[in-house]
Amino acid sequence: MSSRTLTLVGVSLVMGLGAAWMADSWLSARLNASPDDHLRSVVVATVEIPFGQMVEAQQVTTMRMPMDTIPDDAFDSTDKAVGKIATFDILKGDIMRGARLSEHLGGSTLASLIATDKRAISVRVDDVVGVGGFLLPGNRVDVLATKTTSAGSNSAVSRTILENLRVLAVDQTAGTDKTQPVVVRAVTLEMTTAEAETLVTAQTEGKLQLTLRNPLNSEKKIAAVAPVAPAAPVMAVATATVPKRVVQRSSGESGGAITIIRGIETKVVNIR
Repeated sequence: MSSRTLTLVGVSLVMGLGAAWMADSWLSARLNASPDDHLRSVVVATVEIPFGQMVEAQQVTTMRMPMDTIPDDAFDSTDKAVGKIATFDILKGDIMRGARLSEHLGGSTLASLIATDKRAISVRVDDVVGVGGFLLPGNRVDVLATKTTSAGSNSAVSRTILENLRVLAVDQTAGTDKTQPVVVRAVTLEMTTAEAETLVTAQTEGKLQLTLRNPLNSEKKIAAVAPVAPAAPVMAVATATVPKRVVQRSSGESGGAITIIRGIETKVVNIR
């Protein structure tokens, strides 16, 4: 066997051993990798949790998921989710997130659904005002106010006074598990203090009507109008020369009188 053949065989053996060593190292690194390197425990819902309901221990569990698919505000322990209030409808298999849950600090669950800068106010309604019973917690509504234009007249005017208000509860129910229309007696809405003042004022002046909004439409058309200050009185100063009128009155052959009018002043000059 020639030296050239031996050299080729040796090089082939070295390259084969090198490739085998690299493959073994790669497989060992994958097999011996810690599960926490790319997986993380996350809390998910085992059943559907309606809006406004408190999360219970049997409604959630933990499972491991790839870290790049988990939201930053996801819970990694069921203890962190149990006892909180669902501020959105949570479906089975959804990841329990801080943005969809609210702390329950005592009292009614409704209080936990109100944003920190807003208030809840209830409005008495009938089947017409309540949008025919198709109003559910979590919906968005506009408020129309109807006011009679003059006393003893049948003419009235309606206008939208508030827009895109969230329905917190219907009657005394904050759940959304109903699919059939239900005639209600009261609707609780979430709004700012200024909006609450506007609503109460309109309620005392006339009738209210709710209109149901598409949840994808968050546009508001009502613009805040600043009060117009009354115009300051303007005093005009006349700079033109006041014309002079001379009226002559005759009082006989021997003389007479001339009346001179300058502006608002009148002067009589006797002529002899």
